[in-house]
Amino acid sequence: MTWMEIESAEELRDLLGEVLPRAATKERPKLHELDRAWLAASPFCLIATSSDDGTCDVSPKGDPAGFTHVIDDSTIAIPDRPGNRRADGFLNILRNPHVGLIYMIPGRNETLRINGRARLVREAPFFDEMIVKGHRPHLALVVEIEQIFHHCAKAFMRSSLWKPESWSPDELPSHARIVKDVQTVTESVEQLEAYYSKGYADKLYKV
Repeated sequence: MTWMEIESAEELRDLLGEVLPRAATKERPKLHELDRAWLAASPFCLIATSSDDGTCDVSPKGDPAGFTHVIDDSTIAIPDRPGNRRADGFLNILRNPHVGLIYMIPGRNETLRINGRARLVREAPFFDEMIVKGHRPHLALVVEIEQIFHHCAKAFMRSSLWKPESWSPDELPSHARIVKDVQTVTESVEQLEAYYSKGYADKLYKV
């Protein structure tokens, strides 16, 4: 079968139809009190970045609910925690400050989306308000909001993401087995299993 690609905005709009009025008017430039409440209840977000050459990255960030610090109605800060030190998203931001965020709340099918411009901050007074288990972040992502809106539930409803009866995590090998098979590592599967088990959880806030 021949592929039929879409090559223009006009062709795309002809296929999809016009934007629904409610969707077209939901964008806002500043936080509403309900946006603040959503951030206070959310323990997880995805951060999308792009380098100046178009190379993209999406990175998950998670902490206890309310981990995102609200600086004012148009500025938020996300603490960085110890990780693998690749810093793919952060390096992108140094070249291109535009970011897209999606905030999730377990059990809720809607999401909160924020688009804006980001910068990396290594010290600020609000760092003291982002301490978790004695860990004060050494870095925070500060986002100046340009666009914010709540996204509808259809994707989560179609995927049944929050329905335990749809889950099947054991259909795939363990993470240790996957790492051993797709990466070049010297550790055995048993060593990797030990690393990614309880010991891994103990290091969540340790550098």
